[in-house]
Amino acid sequence: MTLVTIIARWLLAAFFILAGANHLRDPALYLPMMPSYLPWPYALVIISGIAEIAGGLGLLIPQTRRWAGWGLILLLLAVFPANLHMALNNTQLPGMHLSPLVLWLRLPVQIIFIAWVWWVSLRRTPPT
Repeated sequence: MTLVTIIARWLLAAFFILAGANHLRDPALYLPMMPSYLPWPYALVIISGIAEIAGGLGLLIPQTRRWAGWGLILLLLAVFPANLHMALNNTQLPGMHLSPLVLWLRLPVQIIFIAWVWWVSLRRTPPT
């Protein structure tokens, strides 16, 4: 394992832990991005925050890293409809103004995050 992989894993874990903590600290911020067809939007925001924290912590523990990686990839896929909903409806979050371009650019960023999770948790490296 290279130093770059270790640093990338810690940065990604920190991102998910902090993002998840923010879901718990200020769930109202995330409610506007929830599509109306999803039930229990408040509970889903809390659950996604807990999942982000658990996944971020799981990346740091060798015994749980692969499970955390799969869980975070599934989480990123699960929240994609909310990001698409934001882009399609130009949904703004309280206290922020995001341009339509930024809202649309968030969608391919999901793919980058999925690749990042895979790289630090699921990729098999050849023996040295």
